[in-house]
Amino acid sequence: MFGYIEANISELNEQQLRRYRGCYCGLCRALKNRHGQLSRVTLSFDMTFLVMLLSSMYEAEEISGEGRCGIHPLKKRHYWQGEFSDYAADMNVALAYHNCLDDWHDDGNFVKYAEAKVLEKQYKAVAQLWPRQCAAIENCISRLSEIEKAENADPDAGANCFAQLMGELFVCREDSLWQDKIRLFGEGLGRFIYMMDACVDFEKDKKRGRYNPLMSISKDALSEEEKLTILKMLLGECTRVFEMLPLISDVDIMRNILYSGVWQQYALALKKRKEDAQVDS
Repeated sequence: MFGYIEANISELNEQQLRRYRGCYCGLCRALKNRHGQLSRVTLSFDMTFLVMLLSSMYEAEEISGEGRCGIHPLKKRHYWQGEFSDYAADMNVALAYHNCLDDWHDDGNFVKYAEAKVLEKQYKAVAQLWPRQCAAIENCISRLSEIEKAENADPDAGANCFAQLMGELFVCREDSLWQDKIRLFGEGLGRFIYMMDACVDFEKDKKRGRYNPLMSISKDALSEEEKLTILKMLLGECTRVFEMLPLISDVDIMRNILYSGVWQQYALALKKRKEDAQVDS
């Protein structure tokens, strides 16, 4: 359900791209330092956005530099990181651990079970540091499983459940005057991601007989225009709150992600559906 919150790099200038990739590399380094080399395979651009948002909100101090790594051994890469790189690294591990367990329970994927076992020790350490966030992840994933197994499930139930998970994840500092707005933004983004995932995976879920909230909305398949209307409405609610946040730096990059980047997977899925339809005809 993750993998949507990334930049449209074709629309970033050179300076913005360096900044964006530097954040990603800084998060990768934080993962290694806090959770070991193997944890770096769980790295996602989703948590890069979280680092940028929280760092901009709280004007966090940063350290930067250049270095090589196992993935890029030949050329030094620019990186920057701060306290929220560490927080996002912890949340990255927590989400990856539960995502692996979920795949194991749903599909019997033994590789994912093995990955979960590798991450188990690190997850327990994260849960000690961030009990509220990890409890929210555990509770919401458990409820999502129940919702998706229920007959005639309310299509909004899963979206609201995932919204709660994301809302808690985005609140790092509970003493902040802006925590309610940040939570509201995270919830809005969670609803959008959940329904975006449903739109992208609709055909695949239908073939496999798996739960998809769009099937509960209409007995007939929703048109692309109807799907797009739902997604635009949800993203509009999310970005409305985003524009209220007192963000200082990297606002243009985050707007690129929210207004353009999040649509990339949908565009690819739509292109594939059109190509498949042409082949069938």
